[in-house]
Amino acid sequence: MADTRAGLMTVGDQGVSPLRLPAFRRFLLAHLVSATGSAMAPVALAFAVIEQGGGARSLGIVLTANTVPALVLLLLGGVLADRVSRSRILFLGNLVAGAAQAVVAVLMATGTATTAAISLCACASGAAAAFTTPAAQGVVPRLVGPGRLQQANALVRVPRNAVKVVGPVVGGFVVALTGPAWALGWDAVTFIVAALLLAGLRLAGTVSAGGRGAGLLADLRVGWAGFRSRVWLWSYTLCGTAVVAAWLAGYQLLGPLVADRDYAGAGSWGLVQGAFAAGLLAGTFVCLLWKPQRLVLVCVVTSSGLFLPLAAMGLGLPLLWVLGAAAVAGAGMDVAIVAWSTAMQQQVPDEELGRLNAFNSLGEQIAIPLGYLVVAAASAYWSGGHILLVCSAVILAAGVANACVRDVRRIRRK
Repeated sequence: MADTRAGLMTVGDQGVSPLRLPAFRRFLLAHLVSATGSAMAPVALAFAVIEQGGGARSLGIVLTANTVPALVLLLLGGVLADRVSRSRILFLGNLVAGAAQAVVAVLMATGTATTAAISLCACASGAAAAFTTPAAQGVVPRLVGPGRLQQANALVRVPRNAVKVVGPVVGGFVVALTGPAWALGWDAVTFIVAALLLAGLRLAGTVSAGGRGAGLLADLRVGWAGFRSRVWLWSYTLCGTAVVAAWLAGYQLLGPLVADRDYAGAGSWGLVQGAFAAGLLAGTFVCLLWKPQRLVLVCVVTSSGLFLPLAAMGLGLPLLWVLGAAAVAGAGMDVAIVAWSTAMQQQVPDEELGRLNAFNSLGEQIAIPLGYLVVAAASAYWSGGHILLVCSAVILAAGVANACVRDVRRIRRK
């Protein structure tokens, strides 16, 4: 059951634009601040590993270290998001992530960074994400009315995507000119500032369906039953397992290495990430204007565009073609993210939202470590281009299979 105070806030503000709500503006500002650092972090982290002598194997280890604790702790994070204050979880999670990035920045600045040390910090960041991910998904429905959910979800992504347009480009050139320490240090500062903003977000917590006397396992069983009963949810999650693993293994792991070998290094990889972010921003504005009826089907179709930049790099196309493919993929991905968030918030009761989001996130991410390790191992025998083409084919095949599920096509906007 939702806290009465929070329920009155949501119901009373149903007809109000999200931007007129002080609590929503604070949440939006925290996203903007954090985004200015997070936009640079992937470029900086990748080249932090490369700078200390690592290749595909070392980068795969770091990315796996970031992912594994997120997977292990994600279900616990989902239960807590339905039990305690979501704003408190976001505050603590951002503090931990900021501290981890600060340590990596200091290690890089002092020349003492190793793959093991970077991996430990990545592990701490992943653990923080396990708690903040389900909590963040459940904040917007507590701030705005049901009729404003898609608008609010899109608005939350506007500043983040706007910063991502220039952030990776700036991050790439900062890394190229000064090394990764400065970019990682800035990311740490933004996490801490965002944490302070979220600490002032007086957002009431919720109590899980099992009640305050129920245990964590009982809450998980209720959440699992809700997850299994929704075919559109588990089928999308199952296909997402293949899509996310193939995308991240190709884009995050092989992308920087291919850029370093076949293009112009950190600067060109920053441009690719900037083009992807420009597409994300364009997709956000599409969501502010377009309200599709078949939300889940739209998610499936638009997210399948992720195969484009991987295929472009795999075929060795000129950088300009890669940038165009990344922009199209980004636009589709943001439409998918906003549509999926809206579908979840409309179709799933608030008291179950944290747990079902956790099951969805866990399902989509569970194969990521395996994907990193397989691609890292395969890179010893196959060229990066061939592996990228395989990853792009996996994404496209999963999208086609998911679109064939009847319940995916039947879910409509409320």
